[in-house]
Amino acid sequence: MRVLFIFLDGVGLGNDNSEINPLAVVKMPVLHALLGGQKLLAASAPFIGDRATLLALDAGLGISGLPQSATGQAVLLTGINVPSKIGEHYGPKPNPAVAKHLLNGNIFMELTKEGRRSALLNAYPPRYFEGVDSGKRLYSAIPLAVTSAGLSLFTKEDFFAGNALSADFTGAGWTGMLGFSDAPVLSPYEAGKKIALLARQYDFSLFEYWASDYAGHKQDMQWAVEQFSVFDDVLGGLLDNWSDEQGLILITSDHGNMEDLSTRRHTNAKVPGLLIGSSETRSAFSSGLTDLTGIHDKILEVVHSKTG
Repeated sequence: MRVLFIFLDGVGLGNDNSEINPLAVVKMPVLHALLGGQKLLAASAPFIGDRATLLALDAGLGISGLPQSATGQAVLLTGINVPSKIGEHYGPKPNPAVAKHLLNGNIFMELTKEGRRSALLNAYPPRYFEGVDSGKRLYSAIPLAVTSAGLSLFTKEDFFAGNALSADFTGAGWTGMLGFSDAPVLSPYEAGKKIALLARQYDFSLFEYWASDYAGHKQDMQWAVEQFSVFDDVLGGLLDNWSDEQGLILITSDHGNMEDLSTRRHTNAKVPGLLIGSSETRSAFSSGLTDLTGIHDKILEVVHSKTG
């Protein structure tokens, strides 16, 4: 079976407080229907429905301080309690101690060695590669894991050819922020359909959405609500074109942030572990899963299982 991992940076399960939590405000008919009419809040987990399961996962992992991106993402990719190994939560970009764990083995490396197909579905603009090549930009944990496996990051050419997705799902950022007036722009629903089509080419694929963490740090309620309204439309397009019998969709995060706009800092909130797929696959994946360290092995179990 295949796994599509949609990584939402900096999204925790917060309280039903419309003053500080965008997820208590935003209308998300697709996601809320999956959750039996509930919102993506702390009080909604655990939940088991007809097509989705929601867990609350510990991102703190027994280490004092607030969870951070580099260590949190490294945990997801390796299954190792990296904060425990290095004695702290660290981020946003991997330091040598975090990078060591990623370079010693991660899910992209393991699947590539097995002859499985895996990919990071995000496309990166030319200036990203220029920054990396010049030494002015460091890889974050996920691109570092991908490139360490000998896999290439998708480029502008891949994006224009329809083989990868914009980090904002639709491509609007390429025409606006990046200045590529001829860049392809999709509706959110079409972007969700595109994710489903691309994911069919791989045993394991990952899409990284970082704007949620950005919204949390900026404490921007309106922008956060707009982004997750778009995400719900993306989810609609994805689910309408996804076979639950042939794959599992995993949506989770590395730490809390956006669910509490009363602070610019990360939070100690548990993060959502949202599973979409067949009842049997969701049950196996969720069994015994309580924190981020279990995600890596659970993904491998699904990939190694036979199609339902």
